[in-house]
Amino acid sequence: MQADLLSANIDFHDDLVRNIPGIRESQNLFDDLSADRVDWEIAIAAESAGRILSAAALITRPFDYGTVISYSFDSSNWQASRFSDASLYGVWYGAPDLETTVYETAWHWYRFVRDSFGGEDRDITTERRVFNVRCDALLVDLRGKESAYPDLVSRRSYAFTHQVGRYVHEQALNGLLYPSARCNGTNAAIFNAERLSNVRDRVFLTYRLNVVRDAFVAERTAGRGWLECSPSTLG
Repeated sequence: MQADLLSANIDFHDDLVRNIPGIRESQNLFDDLSADRVDWEIAIAAESAGRILSAAALITRPFDYGTVISYSFDSSNWQASRFSDASLYGVWYGAPDLETTVYETAWHWYRFVRDSFGGEDRDITTERRVFNVRCDALLVDLRGKESAYPDLVSRRSYAFTHQVGRYVHEQALNGLLYPSARCNGTNAAIFNAERLSNVRDRVFLTYRLNVVRDAFVAERTAGRGWLECSPSTLG
């Protein structure tokens, strides 16, 4: 790994925004098993009785805030991403601002819908839950390095960034701040879960996507467009 690529650091102490699948309104997980409310209460009690207690529930409980931090570092959930090929480690991704997370996740949602419902000329919706997460870490600052290393923001290949990620992992570094490949924004790739804390709800979003018309709309208030783009241009 060339030394000048990783030569800049930033002592980062601020919130990062985490944007994951979620729902605006709570749902009864057992109403499809029985129409009897008494059965629901029994099922809820049984689930609660068998739940593993956690000393840090906001971070570790899988049905509460577990997906916000610990999910990305659990080997059963590792997925290939910009800085990991999913063979050795997981990476947690966030951004300093909300808009960047929308562009990033809009691209991945577009790819999924295009592959699954590519011929459907209608809005396909999904809901997102967005959190603020505190990050206190010395991070490698890759912002501005994309001119000398254009593969940092490649939209077609992660080969170079996988090399960067492996080096960061091997050196036990906390993570990276790097330019987004989808918009004029900044992302964070965190390799050390201990550098993340204080999970707080920020906002719920609804994504509406029509693949045939190449139209994407994100709503902060249901039914009211907030951020729009042509998602094909993000790739």
